[in-house]
Amino acid sequence: MTKPQITVIIPAYNEQDSIANVLHDIPKFVNEVIVVNNNSTDHTERNAKNAGATVLTEERKGYGYACLKGMDYIALQKEKPTIIVFLDGDYSDYPEQLTEIVAPIIDNNIDFVIGSRIKKLRENGAMTPQQIFGNWLATFLMKLFFGAKFTDLGPFRAIKYDKLLALNMEDKTYGWTVEMQLKALKQKLSYVEVPMKYRNRIGVSKVSGTIKGSIFAGVKILGWIFKYSFK
Repeated sequence: MTKPQITVIIPAYNEQDSIANVLHDIPKFVNEVIVVNNNSTDHTERNAKNAGATVLTEERKGYGYACLKGMDYIALQKEKPTIIVFLDGDYSDYPEQLTEIVAPIIDNNIDFVIGSRIKKLRENGAMTPQQIFGNWLATFLMKLFFGAKFTDLGPFRAIKYDKLLALNMEDKTYGWTVEMQLKALKQKLSYVEVPMKYRNRIGVSKVSGTIKGSIFAGVKILGWIFKYSFK
């Protein structure tokens, strides 16, 4: 692969205390970082702009809505990226590991890479029990129904831009990550996982940090899996 154009999309809802740290640690070879301010009520937008990001606003709350907003922006640009990286704005991932996330695409022409939050590289408490169980259940079902080798639904991920477009992503909220993985399996994209470090996030999780969020996320994830299992 010739030198790739890399764009990062960061959905962000009330991440004023962490977003600048995330942006500071992203490797300088990235061509553009897009922060999608997902109806924040704090200074996320201001802090992201001050740290050098392209900032978009998506007032409809939802992880998928924010990711789709970023994709809509890219679609209007004259020069398109080669690789899209998705990264959370809470500083739980290590943005400098973006180098490792994109390496299989650049070096081995892999289509899709998941950052796997393996136990030995996770800080204690960085993932809640419901997150750990939900990841295990979802990846177990994908293995059962599709022969998948995924071990995580980690949000830190990279994908070739043309392959992402071909997935025709549509989930607006909690099912975005699992939808991408299911569609990648259906379209027989090549994929690998890369072990990632993972630390306690700054602030409180909007999904796993609440009972409501955990339930909604679980229902959405299982809904996608069973939808594709019977297609």
